[in-house]
Amino acid sequence: MRLAALLAVAAAAALAAAAPAAATSECRGLQVCVPVRGPWVLAPSPTETQYRLSCPRGYVVGGLDAELTNRALDLVFRATLGSPVNPGISTSDAAVFLGRLAGGRDPAASFRPHIGCIPTQGGGSRVPTVYAPGKPTVWRVTEIALHRPTVRVVRTCAAGEHLVAATYAVGFGTSAPPSLSVATDVHVAQALGAGRVALAIRAGPLARASLSVVQLDLVCAGGP
Repeated sequence: MRLAALLAVAAAAALAAAAPAAATSECRGLQVCVPVRGPWVLAPSPTETQYRLSCPRGYVVGGLDAELTNRALDLVFRATLGSPVNPGISTSDAAVFLGRLAGGRDPAASFRPHIGCIPTQGGGSRVPTVYAPGKPTVWRVTEIALHRPTVRVVRTCAAGEHLVAATYAVGFGTSAPPSLSVATDVHVAQALGAGRVALAIRAGPLARASLSVVQLDLVCAGGP
């Protein structure tokens, strides 16, 4: 009897492990759509984490979704002002996800962003305002794969631009979200000065085996 019970438990565990994750809906309602999935991005505190996910060339974001490891994660995306609210007006060829842990303590809290990309088409026109919303800033994004135990990266804005802000996000390219031991196996220190951003990164063996990456986002202004 005990053997039968153990076999039943083992079978149930195997079925649970084999069951696919819940389907995401970034392409729902879109006739032509290319789904793009990002890594698991750590968002373990009330401090906002930003992650930028891009469409293939010639496409714009038409739908968004995400998977969360914690219900207390607050996740939104940055949109552009304009009317009507539409792909190509409210969105561009990339989406910036903004996540924060709104309650509790969870060092491994993470989200996996998804975007549905549709072919570029002409959108509607903007509603006139006193000053039409423009694009005074540009994002300079660097994706750093952590193949070595220590990595140091220095980045600046392009010539003629000045640095407005800089953020970074830690992600993992595995199919399952990172465990606590994996999430805490990456350490990043950021320093800003003289228009430069420097990251000093330490990645342990668990993080490197989990396809860890760091995305560095520079917000720059003053260009042409």
